[in-house]
Amino acid sequence: MTAIERRAFVQGAGLGTLAFVVGGAEVLLTPRQAHAERVPLRTLSAAQAATLDALGETLVPGAKAAGITQFVDQQISIPPEQALLQARILNVRPPFANFYRAALDAVDAASNKTKGRKFAALSAAEQHDFVGGMRVNTIDGWQGPPSPFVFAVLRSDAVDVVYSTMEGYAALGIPYMPHIAPTQKW
Repeated sequence: MTAIERRAFVQGAGLGTLAFVVGGAEVLLTPRQAHAERVPLRTLSAAQAATLDALGETLVPGAKAAGITQFVDQQISIPPEQALLQARILNVRPPFANFYRAALDAVDAASNKTKGRKFAALSAAEQHDFVGGMRVNTIDGWQGPPSPFVFAVLRSDAVDVVYSTMEGYAALGIPYMPHIAPTQKW
């Protein structure tokens, strides 16, 4: 799936419902609903989830409530060829869980080293400063996937989960027009 196809699908589906496992059964929920209902995670640890919630919120305000962690966790728990993650578009080698775990663990390790506590425990200003360092690769002792790449992948995932919904379109003042084909010229 190319980036254009992925964006068209995500926009067309409005990041609609995904299959989440609740009480042993698959149910269809949006990432926002899964977050609100506290659907148990399948792949990420609690520490990784806390980091992803905080990082997603720092990158794109509203990402936590929109279900960034539930979206990523669900997507890294399905066959890689079905994933809508930015990591897939950027040719990260499956399984994608390896990349996301390594990225989130690198964020916490670097935060512990430079700030003395995990990323989720930093103040909003410290989180913003840390993310700025990730973007330009200036975090001392970073060990993991390259920090600018982690920044780009997670920011794109956060943008998708927040703005590729009908609510996201409305927040941006963009009319939602599902009847217009992605290849149709305006």
